[in-house]
Amino acid sequence: MTTDRRALREVVDSPGFRGLMAVRLSGQFADGLFQAALFSAVFFNPERATSAGQAAAAFATLLLPYSVVGPFAGVFLDRWRRQRVLVNANLARSSVIVVFAALLMLQGPTAPAVVALALVVVSANRFILSGLSAALPHVVEAKRLVTANSVSSTLGAGAAAAGGAAALGLRAVFGDDDTGAGRTSLVAAGLYVGSALLARRLGRDQLGPDQTARGSLAAALKGVARGVREGAAHVRERGQAGRGLAAIAAHRFFYGLSFVATLLLYTEQGALHRGFAGLGQVIVVSVLGGLLAALVTPRVTRRLGTQRWITFVFALAAVVEVAFGAPYTHGFFLIAAFFLGFAAQASKICVDTLVQEATEDVFRGRVFSFYDTLFNLSFVSAALASAFLLPPDGKSYLVIAIVAIGYAVTALTYGIASERRAAFEPPEPVVV
Repeated sequence: MTTDRRALREVVDSPGFRGLMAVRLSGQFADGLFQAALFSAVFFNPERATSAGQAAAAFATLLLPYSVVGPFAGVFLDRWRRQRVLVNANLARSSVIVVFAALLMLQGPTAPAVVALALVVVSANRFILSGLSAALPHVVEAKRLVTANSVSSTLGAGAAAAGGAAALGLRAVFGDDDTGAGRTSLVAAGLYVGSALLARRLGRDQLGPDQTARGSLAAALKGVARGVREGAAHVRERGQAGRGLAAIAAHRFFYGLSFVATLLLYTEQGALHRGFAGLGQVIVVSVLGGLLAALVTPRVTRRLGTQRWITFVFALAAVVEVAFGAPYTHGFFLIAAFFLGFAAQASKICVDTLVQEATEDVFRGRVFSFYDTLFNLSFVSAALASAFLLPPDGKSYLVIAIVAIGYAVTALTYGIASERRAAFEPPEPVVV
């Protein structure tokens, strides 16, 4: 049996991993449904014309609040049983979506109450994903984390894309107006309940934390800023993880610019004029690229090393952005989406593993909440930059150049720093 097959079998044979994956896949499928319902109501409603500025405002409204509360969420992930977090958070967001759907159908997506409830749901999504990442080292061996991250993050992204595709089908059944989006959201609410029931099947103490933080919760919340500094110092002392977070933040910014541009290109007034169906095709091929990354990353990291693979995929993204983004045709965009999806997933698998390996369990919840916060802030920064850089139709050669050069500089800087520090740091986590 090959090393790849043996590693995959060992991961999949773990009952804890299968249980955690069931929670992740059901939840992320529902995430795809819910997010697609939001997108169809806001961006692809023919009665609403969306500019880059409006897109930036929408993403900032949805993502910035969690960027503020994320570090506080990490305190809870390090104090509460993570199994109970998965159960209760799924039930909570299901209840919120029921109210959200009713108000969406009555008041539309721009009503303050609707926006506020959407914030709660999105924040719960990120909180749960942080919990799943923090729990993963409890259900697989450390030497299998690259493979486990390849499987879990990639299949999770695939589940979210499948949820988005299902939303496209439900759009045809329920309608493409706010009422249809609300009904699709209700389907997502039912799936979140199912995810909570699956989480109940896991052991109460199975997902950690092994040792809960000492002291009162009030003191812990007051000490969040200090905890974030301590967590950052904890990661910075382990240079591989710190560099990985810096690189993934840069990637998220450039990926965010590409995403907003693509979104605008496929709206009714966009340069490609292909609407929601065209964007769906881009998302599907991007997921396929991520699936390929999951298959090859464990094998490649054994030969190149985790950090060299990150350098390579960012360099690949730079070339792809110019070669297949600049022509501005739907066919070339599908090719670009495939390879950018590959680079995004490959780099995330590697950085997740570097952070999991470097972080002690007592810090892990806070570190992954910080990781998510960094992810969100980078994307929001990209969305805000797009408001100044992108025209209403999404077509901009300047943005293509910024993204390509940005990926190239990130690859070069990260590669040089990793090579220089290699002799002073422990061996990279790879599949053996």
